[in-house]
Amino acid sequence: MIRTTHVGSLPRPDDLIRTMFAKQEGVPVDPVALEARTRAAVAEVVDKQRAAGIDVVSDGEMSKPSYVTYVIDRLDGFGGESHPVETYADLDAFPVLHRKVFGDPGRSRRRLPACDGPIGVRDPEAATVDVEHLKAALPEGQDAFLNAASPGVIALFFRNDHYATREDYVFAIAEAMRVEYEAVTNAGLLLQIDCPDLAMGRHIQFADRSLEDFRAEARLNIEALNHATANIDPELLRMHVCWGNYEGPHHCDVPFRDIVDLVFTARPNAIAFEAANPRHAHEWQIFEDVKLPDGKVLIPGVLESKANFIEHPELIAQRIRRYADLVGDENVQAGSDCGYGTWVGQAAVDPDVVWAKLRALREGAGLAGS
Repeated sequence: MIRTTHVGSLPRPDDLIRTMFAKQEGVPVDPVALEARTRAAVAEVVDKQRAAGIDVVSDGEMSKPSYVTYVIDRLDGFGGESHPVETYADLDAFPVLHRKVFGDPGRSRRRLPACDGPIGVRDPEAATVDVEHLKAALPEGQDAFLNAASPGVIALFFRNDHYATREDYVFAIAEAMRVEYEAVTNAGLLLQIDCPDLAMGRHIQFADRSLEDFRAEARLNIEALNHATANIDPELLRMHVCWGNYEGPHHCDVPFRDIVDLVFTARPNAIAFEAANPRHAHEWQIFEDVKLPDGKVLIPGVLESKANFIEHPELIAQRIRRYADLVGDENVQAGSDCGYGTWVGQAAVDPDVVWAKLRALREGAGLAGS
């Protein structure tokens, strides 16, 4: 049997989106009412995942405005302001598309701070609240995960105006994020650490550097991640490697082959990655000659996260079998390329289509495992 999961974020209810936008823009929001609505939204989204046949569910990131900016409310040291990262190498030659991508409400309304002081944990209980909301929604025996930002992706989006070196900055983030990582896993939940820095970072943060320079920077991010998770059993950890959840050319994406050896040095035993979209769907072939290390599990995306096509279950099964035939059924789970609610207000895929895609995922996984 091939198990099913996804990357984490799922469509948020409209009223929760409105409240999150208001909070981002400084409008007073009743924190008690917001927590109650978030708790209810988590219960709703867990029920929908289970009804779709998903084996390893999440809270849909209902409490978070995005997979990275949520840390603004949890950490000290981010009182400055960063200009949004808008230098995406693949969009440089396509100015009309560039405006469309960055005009998306999820991106255009986001607030990105800068590090302007020592980084520390402001709210050590925030992750525990997420844990409680998710566990309250889970039936006995249900496998589930929560997402958290990697040290490297926080450093990618939030400019450093305080620390002397990037190494000092990334390791300071890692030490602070350790609290959240351990809060999740100590509660018996899986932790997915989102690591777009290991792929997307190539064409937006280090586009003017050589591949070897980028690999050195990625290696630093992995060292920080491994430091932050040193006390956690790798079997409780998964990571997501991403080239950016936006509908762009992606012709400047670093090939997975050029980074997969580094990815394997990270402590998480399960690796979710983009494998369905037209820029990365061919990369299953690398596992014809790249050996999967013992203890590692692949979670290839077999659903696109930016298109409203509902993948045919037979195509999903074909995509799963390409990996399973090379590394073994027991080392593969079926997932999505990326999330379906990466930034609050972003809705590349219609919410009803998302649930239809996840139902197709279950059907396709059943075909692949039969």
